[in-house]
Order: sequence, then C-alpha cells, then structure tokens
Amino acid sequence: MVLPKVAVLSLGGTISSTDTGGPGVTPTLTGEALVEDVPEISSVAEVSAASFRQVPGSELTLDDLISLSEEIHSRLKNGASGVIVTQGTDSIEETSFVLDLLIDRDEPVIVTGAMRHPDLPGADGPANLLASVRVAASEAARGIGTVVVLNDEVHAARFVQKTHTQNPATFCSPLAGPIGWISEGNVRISTRPVGDHHVTVPPESRDHPVALYTVGLGDDGRLLPAIGNSGYQGLVIEALGGGHVPSVMAGPLGSLSSGIPVVLASRTGSGEVLRNTYGFTGSETDLLERGLIGAGMLDGPKARLYLSLLLRSGAEKQEIAEAFGSWLDS
Repeated sequence: MVLPKVAVLSLGGTISSTDTGGPGVTPTLTGEALVEDVPEISSVAEVSAASFRQVPGSELTLDDLISLSEEIHSRLKNGASGVIVTQGTDSIEETSFVLDLLIDRDEPVIVTGAMRHPDLPGADGPANLLASVRVAASEAARGIGTVVVLNDEVHAARFVQKTHTQNPATFCSPLAGPIGWISEGNVRISTRPVGDHHVTVPPESRDHPVALYTVGLGDDGRLLPAIGNSGYQGLVIEALGGGHVPSVMAGPLGSLSSGIPVVLASRTGSGEVLRNTYGFTGSETDLLERGLIGAGMLDGPKARLYLSLLLRSGAEKQEIAEAFGSWLDS
C-alpha cells in the first residue's frame, strides 16, 4: 500500500523542549527527532521532517510566518498530501490564522504542539503529532484550510483560542466549537467552515506595524496619542462588551481613524462586534460613525494580524473595511 506523503516543519516550542541544565526547558529537539519518537507514524504516512525555526512560540514574527507559508506552498506543490507545523502553544492560534489567510489550497495544513514538555509524565506531544499526521493524511480533511489539532480535537483557524495557561485541553473554539475529532485512529470532520478569506502578500512586502490596545474600566485613553506618534500604521481596539469604550476615548479614536485604519474588536473573545444596538458616546454605533472599522467575529489578536496582512497587500481603508465585513457575509 502506498502511504500518503506528509511534511512536518518544526518551529520549536514546548513540544521540542528539554532540560539542558538551565533554570527551565528550552527548544532543542529537531523535527526529525519529534517524528522518530512516534514510531506509529510510519504506519499512517510517509513523513519527511525538518526544523524550520527553533524558538519559543513567543519569539515568532509575522515575517517568520510569511516565510513559513512559502515553504508550505513548496512542500504541497512537490506532492505532500498535507503539512504539519509544530510549535509553541503560546501563539498557535495566531500562526494557524495567518497560514489560513496565506495558503489557498485543498491540502490540509495542521498546526500542533504540546502543553507538557517531553520530560514530564504524560507528555502530550507524541499523541498530538500522531493525530495531526492522521488528519494531514486524511481525505476527509481536504478543503478545510488550516486547522489546529490537539487533544484529539480539530479546530478551525478562524475560531480557535488558547484558553488556559497549563491545561492540555486549553484549545477551544468558543464561538463555534471544534469542527472534528479523532476517534480510534479515524478522522471525523463534522463541520466545514464556509467562505474563503485569503490575502496575497507581494514579495518583499514591508512591515506595517499594528498596535493592539485593550480597554479597561475607567480607561482615559492617554496612551492613544502615543500610538499615533509611534509609527504604527494601524490600530485594533479590544473594546468592552459588544464594542464600547469610555466616552473620553471616543474623540481621540475618531481622530486616529482619520489617519490610520482603526479596527473595533471586543475583549470578550467571542461573538460579533455590535453595529447598531447602543447609541451613547463611546458605543459601537458612535465609534463606527467616527470611522472605526468593525472586526466582525474576529477577536483582537486575529484582527491585528488580518489588518497587518491587508496593509502589506496594499489595501486602502475602504478595501480593509470591506474585507472585515466579509467575515459576516459567510
């Protein structure tokens, strides 16, 4: 029987971290070593492995992910049935979201990692890697885009969030739930995300830094002028509730939006930003009238990355607003 070909690209993180005698574990295991530690993989797929980066999840940048997407494209064009990215869980939800936006192919891309490093009892990395290989090799997973696979669950990149600092069941999709699971070695996909959302980033595109600002009780917005004067080319506001800020912040946010795109998200992490429910100063209706752009169903971290990629693509403010609005059309 001819097994499907699957590529594993390691970026480091807890799944590859070991004790080297310092104060804590650090990423040391290569992609090849991760695959060799799970002999069951050889009965599922023909796997090639490489170390693309060797860093904690907190160290990755958008430039890293753009380069990674190019490498994934190359692996898929050369016949891989799917590609797996292993990395630190700190930024898995962001990596998967960026890859989902940059890669427009039927072959699945899976991002996975571990909450317990290999030196701990009950390390979950091997099981997560084996489950990811099963998804990458599965015909059922074609056409679902980039997904996160941990704890025998399959989560769509657009919905998934890390919700706990230590629990192995940390990855959840509060808005929609997992789209599939693995049972007795079988991949079950019960839900398929609708709507295509992709961004084309020109070669050698330059960075367009975007700030992320979370609003709190009694916030007076004194940091907003500093954001405008610090070279940021976009801003995402994680507002209270359905998209609300203290009234004192409304004017400065409107002024900022006349110069750079300002996207209005919710700090709750789930649900749509409201559009026309409340009418007080600092409400979602007021802020949208002042030129802010609603994030739709995207949370703050995802909205920041989406805005960054749209700016790199050369999109103007109206195009950016239409792009964010499209998440509510599908």
